[in-house]
Amino acid sequence: MLIVQKYGGSSVADGSRIRNVAGIIAENYSCGHDMVVVLSAQGDTTDELLEKAAELNPSPSRRELDMLLATGEQQSIALMAMCLESMGLPAVSLTGWQAGVRTNAEYGVARIRRVDTERLRRELDKKRIVLVAGFQGVNKFDDYTTLGRGGSDTTAVALAAALHADRCQIFTDVEGVYTADPRKVPGARKLDEITYDEMLELASMGAQVLMNRSVQMAKRYGVELEVLSSLVRAPGTKVKEVTRTMEEMKITGIAKDENVARLTVAGVADKPGVAFRLLNTVAKAGVDVDMIIQANGREDTNDISFVVAQDHAAMAYDALMARQSAIGFDHISVDRDIAKVSVVGAGMMSSSSIAAVVFEAFNDEHINIQMINTSEIKISCVIDAASADRAVKAIHRKFFEV
Repeated sequence: MLIVQKYGGSSVADGSRIRNVAGIIAENYSCGHDMVVVLSAQGDTTDELLEKAAELNPSPSRRELDMLLATGEQQSIALMAMCLESMGLPAVSLTGWQAGVRTNAEYGVARIRRVDTERLRRELDKKRIVLVAGFQGVNKFDDYTTLGRGGSDTTAVALAAALHADRCQIFTDVEGVYTADPRKVPGARKLDEITYDEMLELASMGAQVLMNRSVQMAKRYGVELEVLSSLVRAPGTKVKEVTRTMEEMKITGIAKDENVARLTVAGVADKPGVAFRLLNTVAKAGVDVDMIIQANGREDTNDISFVVAQDHAAMAYDALMARQSAIGFDHISVDRDIAKVSVVGAGMMSSSSIAAVVFEAFNDEHINIQMINTSEIKISCVIDAASADRAVKAIHRKFFEV
């Protein structure tokens, strides 16, 4: 059996954690399995490297930043190889380019184009444990590129797909996917299974167990994932196409995202094409828009509000202000004191009462809903940030604690 495993930064944060992970790898290897292991940078290494860069240059080129950040994962794989060697196990560490991870040329947010598996196959044929640096690859210029935050998850899924692995396990510091954040909601339950679509919505809405790009790739290539803890030896949560509990549970989980901001563009002319010019400007600035609401203003104008990631708010604001006269609007207000609370579940498709119960939970806590967005398996609401935790707990009580 070929197993691809991925361990996050907290799982390899120090020497004792590395030895713990080495023990898990050794157990699987001793059972006769072929092992490919993807590692993230230790603990807060990536943040520390960014701080070092900022000390010398507040605006470094993205190429050089990728060259620097790629070293974090390389430390992890080298240290793990040394640890496994000390246990008498054959191991080899490979950077992203050595492992054949080929990307486009977008430094900092690169996308994997393909994985050349020749070197990986060669090392596996030698019965070595192959340790791969996550989060990185190489572009057509032979430059290091990084895949963005959480890119190690994407690396693991890409390798599992390319190698046709029998199992892809994502090890974290939690025991799986929960109905809500167990650190904030004591009654949160661990799920045995969850669909790709449900996991994708939860990941997109703020749940930090898996990155949405990795889930998208897993769904595209049919890679079944298992999310489990490196600290507790117990079954985790399987992420797959169809689950046994789809029809049983009306909702699967509740996610909270406080890393959001709302921009309101006021005094937009009530004419065809204006919304396109506005949102196209934001898109060209590289900013993804989540929720959009248009409200009637005064004197044949509208106000258009939309939600973006908080660290992209300034980019969107600057891009719009640079084209204020071309687009035609009065002013822009930015509200960073908001949160997005989302309820996700495939069961919503067959139950019309879900929304009513969700809104009842907000009403019970006297929480005002500022924006609403829905899909077949999701309801997202924007509220003030101070009420986010209360809202999650209230919704969880309605669905899981009755």
